[in-house]
Amino acid sequence: MKSTPVTLCFLLRDGAAGPQVLLGMKKTGFGIGKIVGLGGHVEPGETDAEAACREVHEEAGIIVRESDLRDAGLIEFVFPARPEWNMSTRLFTARRWTGDPVESPEIIPEWFLTSSLPLERMWQDAEHWLPVALGERVVDAVITLNDDNETVASAEYSSRGV
Repeated sequence: MKSTPVTLCFLLRDGAAGPQVLLGMKKTGFGIGKIVGLGGHVEPGETDAEAACREVHEEAGIIVRESDLRDAGLIEFVFPARPEWNMSTRLFTARRWTGDPVESPEIIPEWFLTSSLPLERMWQDAEHWLPVALGERVVDAVITLNDDNETVASAEYSSRGV
């Protein structure tokens, strides 16, 4: 099963009301209108970490160093009805970066409390793995989507401490 390599990077900070994560409303392309993590395709010759840092900068204007990334796991997304959409997604979190989030042509960034994620506005699969990844654990999952390419047919996952 061929999968496109993708990264997602979740910036975490301590806010007045509790821990927060930077997500963004997708303005273009795959997932338009949904709240998503910052990230995208790994370019040829790039490592997953390099791609995560590049994507965060392109989408939100923030500079993250590879040394500040924490591996948060790997998710295989399987689209039986559209196998060309299959993705192997490396997850990262970061608590250190430079800059403040700014809107880009692709994303409107917004901070959310990790205790009240906007799951109803995200891909349905996020509820299965995102809270675990943001909870400082490493999640490994295979998420299989239904033929509508939106709803989850099955979610097999495990997590481990770091």
